[in-house]
Amino acid sequence: MINDEYNASSIKILEGLEHVRKRPSMYIGSTSESGLHHLVFEVVDNSIDEAMAGFCTEITVVMRSDGGITVVDDGRGIPVDLHPELNVSGVEVALTKLNAGGKFDNKVYHVSGGLHGVGVSVVNALSIFLLATVTRDGKVYQQEYERGIPKYPLTEIGIAPAEKHGTEITFKPDATIFETVEFKDSVIKPKLKELAYLNKGIKIKFINEIINEEEMYYSEDGIKGYIRNLNEGLQVIPSDPVYFVATEGDFFLEVALQYNNGFASDVLSFVNNIHTTEGGTHDIGFKTAITKVLNDEGQQLKAIKEDDVLTGDDVREGLVAVINVRMLNPQFEGQTKTKLGNNEVKSLVYNMVKAQLTIFFDKHPSEIKDILKKALLAQSARIAARKAKELIRRKGALDFSGRLPGKLADCSTNDPSQAEIYIVEGESAGGSAKQARDRKFQAVLPLRGKILNVEKVNMNHALGSEEIKNLITSLGCGIKEDLKAENLRYHKVVIMTDADVDGAHIRILLLTFFFRYMKDLILSGYLYIAQPPLYRVGYGKTVNYAYSDEELKRVLQRLTDPLKADIQRYKGLGEMDPSQLWETTMDPSRRVILRVSVNDAEEANRIFELLMGSEVEPRRRFIEEHAKEVVNLDI
Repeated sequence: MINDEYNASSIKILEGLEHVRKRPSMYIGSTSESGLHHLVFEVVDNSIDEAMAGFCTEITVVMRSDGGITVVDDGRGIPVDLHPELNVSGVEVALTKLNAGGKFDNKVYHVSGGLHGVGVSVVNALSIFLLATVTRDGKVYQQEYERGIPKYPLTEIGIAPAEKHGTEITFKPDATIFETVEFKDSVIKPKLKELAYLNKGIKIKFINEIINEEEMYYSEDGIKGYIRNLNEGLQVIPSDPVYFVATEGDFFLEVALQYNNGFASDVLSFVNNIHTTEGGTHDIGFKTAITKVLNDEGQQLKAIKEDDVLTGDDVREGLVAVINVRMLNPQFEGQTKTKLGNNEVKSLVYNMVKAQLTIFFDKHPSEIKDILKKALLAQSARIAARKAKELIRRKGALDFSGRLPGKLADCSTNDPSQAEIYIVEGESAGGSAKQARDRKFQAVLPLRGKILNVEKVNMNHALGSEEIKNLITSLGCGIKEDLKAENLRYHKVVIMTDADVDGAHIRILLLTFFFRYMKDLILSGYLYIAQPPLYRVGYGKTVNYAYSDEELKRVLQRLTDPLKADIQRYKGLGEMDPSQLWETTMDPSRRVILRVSVNDAEEANRIFELLMGSEVEPRRRFIEEHAKEVVNLDI
């Protein structure tokens, strides 16, 4: 039971703030862009905890024009009275003591997210400036910090209406700690939208002061709406997502699921609003239960023989599901909480999901037949793909020991960390790249035309493509569940295509392949996109290259007489001679290559299904809705 008495004595102290500034990665995962945005989500998590406890209805996140972040909520407000042990305000304790918070005795908060209460204090320690404003009990209080050190004690600065309450935190990250201090709305917005789905009825407002943009995230039907969003524009079974809630003591489980006509699976799991990207015991319990239920139902309907059961992969083809768990004392593997480790959760979730799905399918016989039909088709394709993979493996296409394709111009180094491979379109570009490269560490694999769109076919069909087999063979690390990143022969896999519409199409086809068949390479940071120049500008004895129309304008503005410039627009890589290709696109000291990342895997999954899948109508709608946003059709 939650205790309404939330004051400074509720805050338990476990240890001090030592090592946070010296070893920030221990607390926020990294000092890269990911760690930077982790600061935002730690502050937001505290507001969400107030919402889950029933004391907060609206949260506002502001991306400030001065480079800072402000998070405002209408919760109870951090306690302002003196802590009985430390004789400073509850605000100062929460903001300066690591592992200090009201989340450790299960009285103030029934469940909570955040880094077990370390969130705001870590944000404070890693910020050059933090301002806390608390409104409660008819008064407004404020305290300012610099790199975690208070500049003055908590001070009462005004009077507020008795009904007004909440906390406002404004902070600016420390540029001496982070690799970048530039926040991106493309990272923040998906997380806020996700939190709105997981906490139905909570309003989360996002304001970007830099571009004067404002959005509100709100969901009345929670994770059911999340499923509808992920499956938007696709054919689905059943028409309305399966949804159920189950509880046992302090353990709460909420599940929504639906199948689409695609081949990918998207099972998202959460614990106390934390996205467990690596799954865990709740994820295992769910997957085991749905596999068991579909096999049981299939055998009862005589659609499945006992010796020919469906596997987990069969059952999950086209499945989109959200597993939302709330519990006391979750145990996470790793400081940034990406995998749930509580063993008892596996059987809890298994039993709950098995019982609820059995009830649902007993009441909806037509839906179970349609789902079984899809799973059995997946089973047939899996068996055919296994035979194809075994055949390919015997020919050496899926393992490092196999014979490399003849088209591959390999490099001489055997050290994958030093090696890179350029995947190029066509023999002409391939010929230029082979002559331009540094043979010691750069390999070149030319592809013939456009590779197969793997979003529209199953694995069996995909593995029949000669170009895809050559690609798999060259990289040497396998695919899907057989993928072993340690066997990757090149730690830079660079897609290098022409800067035109056809080149862009080939690039997206390759990205689709990597996202569906070698996603771990993207997550590990091994996939890149080359940036060849669009223009060569000759002026007297000097040559400049421009990589965009804007850069071309800047180059011409620097010239004394721009009309005398000799401007060449490159339509393809094959138009460059080897020396030009080397100095503009392949020389590590001068080139520009972009690392491919997946900040929002769920949105990426939806976009790939929408734009590369077999459904024409939703793709047409998407293009019509976003056509005005296109800046450069070649990119």
